[in-house]
Amino acid sequence: MENLLEILKIIEGALKTDRNKVSAYSEQLIDKLEKGGDVKAANRIKKLLTKSPSNELSLAQYSTNGRVPVDSESRFSLADEERLDISDTCIFLDSEDQTTIEEFLRYVTAADKLLAQGVGISPSLLIYGPPGCGKTELARNISAKLGLPLLTARTDSLISSYLGSTAKNLRSLFEHSMARPCVLFLDEFDAVGKLRDDKYELGELKRVVVSLLQNIDAMDNNTVLIAATNHEHLLDPAIWRRFAYKMRLDFPSSGIRSKMFSRYLNEFSSDIDISTIISISKGLSGSDIKQLSESAIREAILEGHRKVNLTKLLKDILKLQLPEAFKNGEDLMASLQAVRNYNPKVFTYRRLSEIFGISTGKVTKLLKITGGTLDKERSNA
Repeated sequence: MENLLEILKIIEGALKTDRNKVSAYSEQLIDKLEKGGDVKAANRIKKLLTKSPSNELSLAQYSTNGRVPVDSESRFSLADEERLDISDTCIFLDSEDQTTIEEFLRYVTAADKLLAQGVGISPSLLIYGPPGCGKTELARNISAKLGLPLLTARTDSLISSYLGSTAKNLRSLFEHSMARPCVLFLDEFDAVGKLRDDKYELGELKRVVVSLLQNIDAMDNNTVLIAATNHEHLLDPAIWRRFAYKMRLDFPSSGIRSKMFSRYLNEFSSDIDISTIISISKGLSGSDIKQLSESAIREAILEGHRKVNLTKLLKDILKLQLPEAFKNGEDLMASLQAVRNYNPKVFTYRRLSEIFGISTGKVTKLLKITGGTLDKERSNA
């Protein structure tokens, strides 16, 4: 049966006299009917809602009474809400991760079929891995593909210094997310999901984990929950069992880095050998690659050029990969040797002279003094 999820939610909201839930899922049902071509049915539901007496349900009530909850002390919102189009996000995944996400999306979108057969669902995903590798962007992408608003929990508001307030904030946010169609995204998840046996944590923060577990368990089986952390080793073991899907996002492979640089540099990469950039960019995060590309494009525009300066881009990458070679006062010979040894095929004597702003002859002389490897390539400089 189509739209069973929305029908069940509307009935559940009505039985609990939860006007916000009825309104929110009525809106989603109207949207689905319109997209499916059943405009007549959608309009009938609209008229039913908009003609209700002021003391009964109306669509307008959701926009006022259904606000994202706030911390009782600071009055700061417990989450930020975004409504995203697929064009607002950009993700790069390898084939295995792409398969996992496609399965997760298929799982969520098949809720009607599964519920009709009495099969419960648990649309929850835990994303972990190094910072800057696209966890937040992936959550935004999933939200856009599902056509649901993204509620991103604000850790600074959730965690309160007042005894018991953090647990109350968590409950308020979870209850709000269950009362409407949305994706609840818990970023920096380790802040509230830490190991309960951490001897450095206060008892109150340990109780927060218990509250978090209880709230996850209390969620209905069709509220989409995504959590992300850079420090998965800090998570309580019980947290892992609450998520149906778990995925590690790591530093991008050479193939993904190539796609990223090509996408971010766009037309400014014309005539540039991307493979040269890829060969020295191992270990950079997606965030690093985006920032490096944008910086290179800004400089090209300001200099009036139609493509980025490859030497400048390589130098900026080196500053991340070999920061010690570019410290103020660093010995020039040691810096040249470090960069040369990092990748002698890329950093020829001529390229070293461009990067460090000295003559090729001086590069040759300094590397000869240090007994640098591959000195025989001087003739190719």
